[in-house]
Amino acid sequence: MLIQEFKQLIQQSHEIVFFGGAGVSTESDIPDFRSASGLYTTSKNESYPPEYMLSRSCFINDTESFYEYYKSHMIVTHAKPNQAHLALAHLEKIGKLKAVVTQNIDGLHQMAGSKNVLELHGSIYRNYCMQCHQFYDLTAIIESDAIPRCSKCGNIIKPDVVLYEEGLNMDVVNRAIQHIQRADLLIVGGTSLKVYPAAGLLDYFKGDYLVLINRDATPYDRLATLNFNESIGHVLSKAIL
Repeated sequence: MLIQEFKQLIQQSHEIVFFGGAGVSTESDIPDFRSASGLYTTSKNESYPPEYMLSRSCFINDTESFYEYYKSHMIVTHAKPNQAHLALAHLEKIGKLKAVVTQNIDGLHQMAGSKNVLELHGSIYRNYCMQCHQFYDLTAIIESDAIPRCSKCGNIIKPDVVLYEEGLNMDVVNRAIQHIQRADLLIVGGTSLKVYPAAGLLDYFKGDYLVLINRDATPYDRLATLNFNESIGHVLSKAIL
């Protein structure tokens, strides 16, 4: 049984790293981008595609429209950690899991109790004034009328998230690479592994075991020690909790 094999891999591994994508959060009712119910599908009738509405160009040139879209599509305050988040937090607590590398911006790993979370695309919970760099929490964004502005200098507040046309934070990327290079077991879940540069992080893994958990096939399936095409919450809770 695959779950039993997965349990054995966890038991004999000492440097485990988890790399996750949007599929980890869809089980907490946060929509992804590419599925049948994702933003790419549900936004077909809108004037501009999500790639533009969540781009640097839109943020700079049409900030009010950016924030209208961002608030309605990217901020989900009702979401709670699911079985996958809780299982990973437990695995870290017992000393097995060394890092969570995530493409998600929803903060659910931290809510579940994970401490070492490397957020490749930032977080909706961190926001900074573009001029004086004053920090603002999510409340400042939600409660703003149109464009959130700094109470100190009046400049625009920008979410600490990576928009289209922006590069990843290389400090976060380098720390993720270091953890992946040291890992003896890499668990990858909820990601198609088709979007770069994030998917390229797998090329740094030189460890013993690769476990993939994704409902659909990925380009890395043939390299996996174990491959699960089912619910990530179910698989991780059965293998860890």
